[in-house]
Amino acid sequence: MDLSDITVYINGRFCRYDEAKVGLLTHGLQYGTGCFEGIRGYWDVAESEMYLVLLREHYDRLSTSAKILTMKIPHTTDELIDITVDLVRRNNFRTDIYLRPCIFKSAEDIGVRLHNVPDTFAIIPVPFTSYLDASKGLSVCVSSWRRADDTMAPPRAKITGLYVNSALAKSEAVNNGYDEAILLSHDGHVSEGSAENLFLVRNGALYTPDPSQNVLEGCTRRAIMQIAQEQLKIQVIERSIDRGELYAAEELFFTGTAAGIAHIVSVDHRVVGDGKIGPISKQLSEIYQGVVRNKVPAYADWLTSVYSAAKKPAAV
Repeated sequence: MDLSDITVYINGRFCRYDEAKVGLLTHGLQYGTGCFEGIRGYWDVAESEMYLVLLREHYDRLSTSAKILTMKIPHTTDELIDITVDLVRRNNFRTDIYLRPCIFKSAEDIGVRLHNVPDTFAIIPVPFTSYLDASKGLSVCVSSWRRADDTMAPPRAKITGLYVNSALAKSEAVNNGYDEAILLSHDGHVSEGSAENLFLVRNGALYTPDPSQNVLEGCTRRAIMQIAQEQLKIQVIERSIDRGELYAAEELFFTGTAAGIAHIVSVDHRVVGDGKIGPISKQLSEIYQGVVRNKVPAYADWLTSVYSAAKKPAAV
């Protein structure tokens, strides 16, 4: 992907991607002292419109993540929404996209700390189609790596340094012939995938690990829970889940901003259900795909239109 001509937003200005430089000693690079969000935009050819999904929810969570690292986003959520719409327009995207807002400690010196370090805020948009190829379902394993615990660093925040935990689990899985990993919490309960939340179907109910299992409280996770309750009228239960329950599940699937809904066909070589996408996973996936492309009016307020929005300068 050639990023050189993409327009980004950094420290109050728009510029080309290759003009936004980060020094080798930048604190966030050396020590992982930063946080980020992932936001999807879906292009509708028939409507000539781009829909940004759950923009407000993502920026509200980014503000919380930044607070945990003693940083402050230099804009309100409303200002960030305006800036993001302006940024996408400036790039004139006509394809699905992924937005990466981030804030990181930007001092260029040696010293592990959070105090007395300036911040840099940026938004980087890129063309994007899919994160996981789940067309045939995913083969996953339970990782030997445990999910980082809240007593070490808060996993409910999207902290850049914490993602080495995810990288270790993901590469272990792929190197062992799987598509993805499931991490357990420090006490052996199911937590989440390397970069996705996890759902389990059994006896007609939908289960997902509760926040105390060190899961990231995903925006897509919350959306799927709401859709399941409102559209499918099924019970959604947040609780601790044991490893053995994965093997007894009738359906399993991941959710995430990048991943969407990705169904799982096997765990540790044990087939899930009949090895195909289950009825609840299928219905949720179809509804969610309709939602993000503005085909389900009940959830239109989850979307921010880009090209039909009032053409006004961003508030910076």
